[in-house]
Amino acid sequence: MSQFIKLALGTLKPIREMNPMLMSYNVEFAEVTGGTFWKAYTPGQIAGTEEFHVEPSSEGIEAMYKDLMQVYPPIDLYNEKLRSLARELGPVWVRVSGTWATKTYYDFDGTTNGKAPEGYLNVLTKEQWIGVLDFVKAVGAKLIVSVANCPGLHSAEEPWHPAEAEKLFSLSKEYGVPINAAEFANEPNMMEDTGFPKGYTPAHYRRDQDLFFGWLRANYPDCLCVGPSTTGGDNISFGKGNSEGKGGGIEQIASNTCDCADLLVGTREPLDVFSYHYYNGVSDRLASVMPSAHWQPSEASGEEYLDTAINFARIYAPMRDKYCPGAEMWVTESGDAGGGGDTWASTYLDVFRTLNELGGFSVQTNGVIFHNTLASSDYGFLARQVFDPRPNYFAVLLWNRLMGTTVYDSEEPIREGAHVYVHSRKDGKEGVVYLIINNSLTEATTVELPKDAWRYTLAGENGNIRASVMTLNGNPLVLGENHGLPELKPVAQAAGTVELAPATCTFFVL
Repeated sequence: MSQFIKLALGTLKPIREMNPMLMSYNVEFAEVTGGTFWKAYTPGQIAGTEEFHVEPSSEGIEAMYKDLMQVYPPIDLYNEKLRSLARELGPVWVRVSGTWATKTYYDFDGTTNGKAPEGYLNVLTKEQWIGVLDFVKAVGAKLIVSVANCPGLHSAEEPWHPAEAEKLFSLSKEYGVPINAAEFANEPNMMEDTGFPKGYTPAHYRRDQDLFFGWLRANYPDCLCVGPSTTGGDNISFGKGNSEGKGGGIEQIASNTCDCADLLVGTREPLDVFSYHYYNGVSDRLASVMPSAHWQPSEASGEEYLDTAINFARIYAPMRDKYCPGAEMWVTESGDAGGGGDTWASTYLDVFRTLNELGGFSVQTNGVIFHNTLASSDYGFLARQVFDPRPNYFAVLLWNRLMGTTVYDSEEPIREGAHVYVHSRKDGKEGVVYLIINNSLTEATTVELPKDAWRYTLAGENGNIRASVMTLNGNPLVLGENHGLPELKPVAQAAGTVELAPATCTFFVL
């Protein structure tokens, strides 16, 4: 059914002020060091014309990784195209973490010759870390990390100690780019599966998180303590298991998991920021292992799919209020990245999810969303190695340029064809910006504008929702000469009745 929306400017009520770095991103530790990461999809799989399938293995998911992974060289964080495009996103947090961070040895004196010591998985060199610091400085970002906590550092019964963390923090401080925030570990509720010592329990984790945050406050008091950085658990399932009762939780792929309470109850060192990870479900890569957690592309613009991110925020907000009252809530990994991203993660189809999460999260709470990732795998803002912008990059670039920090109640219930969000203007001028997502694939949405406006309408090229190129007011968004950004120009829209085509996302600046 087609929808009608009347924009009522005179009655808008402010809800909150948002963190100006709301839209931030991850750079995986595995990118910085180089190593094994998700194998790229083929052009046919991305377009939806070629099926992706991996046969389940009786030996478990790790035995399947040979078909899912490939080895990549380290990312070139000095690449000027990468830096220029990252800079355009404006002030952000850059998170350098991931599962690899838990198992990385910091070889800053060059003694290992590139070979990971026993109990570690990989090696970070001094030059590689300085590359991260130079990148963070060049794009005007703030830096958040997680640290090593693996069998190479200590056993389960032996308390965590800061020998490795001190290398990372002291070099960063000496270099003039300090670490501004830290999580103790990435996805700690997966216990041994995230790289912890054998036999590690929630009690061990609580002991060690207190040791880390206590050490951090004593030695680097300006660094925010962020946690618990969990994924799933807490009665939250990945994918459709959330609403259909089919399961779909991480317990299907991890042997020993726990909840937020197991990680936080009884800890002595308080959090400064509450964090969690959100994924809509698992990708095509893991669909054969966790079928109930996988969404079909035909569902990716639907109400249930789009509400998943907002539902995570609703569920985690009371936990934040309990364990970290009054604090911001950070989604330190987000995006269509569960299991390496769906085949359509790099296309226009994922823009509905991205923009809806930004709008819906802002209505629920204040905080930061870290898109996973900037330039890794099929779900990155930029294509790996060549750094060409994907539709999601241009979508968040527009959000960052147009949407201010004051959030208003749109007075419109969320429904198919009418996901309506309102913010102040980013340019500081009087007025507001509306984002209207018409996620119906068949019906137009009618909007009554009370005054003249500037209009920015996003769509898949040639009406294709799985297009790798997105259009703005009908013009393809691609880089020009010397990697220059296209002009993100609006069109003038007169007051009165406006029709928004199916499968479009439109910003109105009034």
